Amino acid sequence: MSDTVRPREEVSIADVARRAGVSVATVSRVLNSHSNVREATREKVREAVAESGYRVNELARNLRTAESRLLLTMVPDFGNPFYAAIVRGIDTVARQNGYFMLLCDTGADPLRERSYFDLLRGRRADGAICLDPAAVQKALVEQASTLPWVACCEFDPAAHVPYVGIDNHLAAGDVVRYLLEKGHERIALINSGEGYLYGRQRLAGYRDALEAAGIAAHPAWQVELDSLDYDAGERAARQLASLGRDRPTAIFAVSDTLAIGVMNGLRGAGLRVPDDVAVVGFDDIAVAAHAAPPLTTVAQPMRALGETAANLLLKRLRDPHADVPGVLLPHRLIQRRSA
Repeated sequence: MSDTVRPREEVSIADVARRAGVSVATVSRVLNSHSNVREATREKVREAVAESGYRVNELARNLRTAESRLLLTMVPDFGNPFYAAIVRGIDTVARQNGYFMLLCDTGADPLRERSYFDLLRGRRADGAICLDPAAVQKALVEQASTLPWVACCEFDPAAHVPYVGIDNHLAAGDVVRYLLEKGHERIALINSGEGYLYGRQRLAGYRDALEAAGIAAHPAWQVELDSLDYDAGERAARQLASLGRDRPTAIFAVSDTLAIGVMNGLRGAGLRVPDDVAVVGFDDIAVAAHAAPPLTTVAQPMRALGETAANLLLKRLRDPHADVPGVLLPHRLIQRRSA
């Protein structure tokens, strides 16, 4: 009866160690996310914890280690479905490593951002993952450069803060080259403004790909918005449709929410997608495949972005002096019926 486990409230760390076939010290190292444990052993301990129902006494451990076991995830817009899969990736890795995640709505406001960083300064949180615009992050770097945080999607490589993202310049160029291969030369860009690094990079990728093809980027076909929602995309589509004979034959929108709004706006203007105007989005959010018509888009590895950001942060927490690099993950162009 050595495998018998006492009721959950009585399960001890020694029970977990016996079940996993390791020492109590090894279990402790795993629960405290120390790096000097082999991954196979770490997995055995995690399974033993799950099977036994062992629960860490967070208060006791926090008093011993001065750790909160809390990670902050700072998001500029809760309404954007792009962030949902990223947040799930962060939360999965956090939980696997004994951390809780607190989702923070910053509204891309530096003052609200600073208030969350104050939680790090006061040790009420162990680390943070920031998805806010690079401009907001830049304002914080001087004050928060010594704090454990990681930039996700938006980042400033010169800030010396670990980051994860994609190559937005290459991805935008891939969209333009795809549309050129489809016979389009009058290609519009609906962008979300240059306050975001991805906006600047996708604009540059769009212009560079057109220039490489010997095509001038028409100013009237470049629409700058201050929102990524469906209504903004619909308004931008009506603006481009109103150009009449000078309207573009293809539209590249820098988010799927914009692109779906664009398709609605084109329909409202009596134009068919893709017969009259092709539409390409960006992100590959869940609804993109179910739009009418299904949306051609650039797929970002959203869940992997979140998981990578969390792992980079945990690496920094385990070893504050570790050299934690910036990481660019691959993207894919998903071809559907809208272009």
